[in-house]
Amino acid sequence: MAFAEQMKEKAKRLRKNLVLPEGTEPRTIKAARIIADEGLAASVYLIGKTDAVKAAASDAGVKLEGINVVDPSVSDKLDAYAAEYYELRKSKGVSEAEAKEGIIDPLKWGAMMVRLGDVDAMVAGAENSTGNVLRAAFTIIKTAPGVKSASSCFVMYMPGSDWGVNGNMIFSDCATIPDPTAEQLAEIAIAASESCKKFLEAEPCTAMLSFSTKGSASHENVDKVVEATRIAKEKRPDLNIDGELQLDAAIVPSVGGSKAPGSTVAGKANVLVFPDLQSGNIGYKLVQRLAGAEAYGPFLQGFAKPVSDLSRGCSVEDIITTAAVTMAQSE
Repeated sequence: MAFAEQMKEKAKRLRKNLVLPEGTEPRTIKAARIIADEGLAASVYLIGKTDAVKAAASDAGVKLEGINVVDPSVSDKLDAYAAEYYELRKSKGVSEAEAKEGIIDPLKWGAMMVRLGDVDAMVAGAENSTGNVLRAAFTIIKTAPGVKSASSCFVMYMPGSDWGVNGNMIFSDCATIPDPTAEQLAEIAIAASESCKKFLEAEPCTAMLSFSTKGSASHENVDKVVEATRIAKEKRPDLNIDGELQLDAAIVPSVGGSKAPGSTVAGKANVLVFPDLQSGNIGYKLVQRLAGAEAYGPFLQGFAKPVSDLSRGCSVEDIITTAAVTMAQSE
């Protein structure tokens, strides 16, 4: 079963609650209808002025029965949400009045629903920039305990192959942190390893990629990967993480055995951690375009609760799949 279908089946089993803050966006409305009809979520929420959401749904040919429409400006939870938002932002100089005005923004409202447990997951970005989605998530949902930087991963599916886990691999970080420090790179490795457990339901075998394998080259960029590997192992000795490894040493058994004998990761990696965003973004697109891989994501990782960012060029199906994956993270 392909990754997307696996995530949809998992979402059906989990029966989580989902908020889609962009309640007047046509693709989002259509996706909400399908998510509700297919039972991928226990409940689905669209955020926006009620009349505006209804008008957009009518224009899209979608009926809203069984979908919850929330207008923050008249919600009976406005005072509680505003109070929580004020507590989060008062140190930044936000007044109670400003908090009440600010929290009615659909992205902030959706993030607060997740923070306070009124829903389990949020998906946005069909009409908002990644920056807007991330700001709402960082400000309200926050990162998980002990995590300073959120990052992202792609699930790469190579049909008909046995790479990784039945043709699936985790690539990280390919969308979020341009030039991670060693500490951030370690956090990316740990988060990507956890994503492997959640998405691929397999024990991670995580390779810290470089242009060097076990000291074959000397450079400050290599040093950063070596230090990140050390930090990641120190923080999470239970995870199988190794580096620095060249790509071929990470995934090809014969090369891994030759270049990194004794490594528990070399030749067997199912998680690839790239040293920076340039290499990660180029790497996943090379595999997608030249190898015909299916690229799912980017999925955000490292937040306290599940949230995902969409491309503004996303399709209805992209929203549905991302929603299923995000709800699966809340297990």
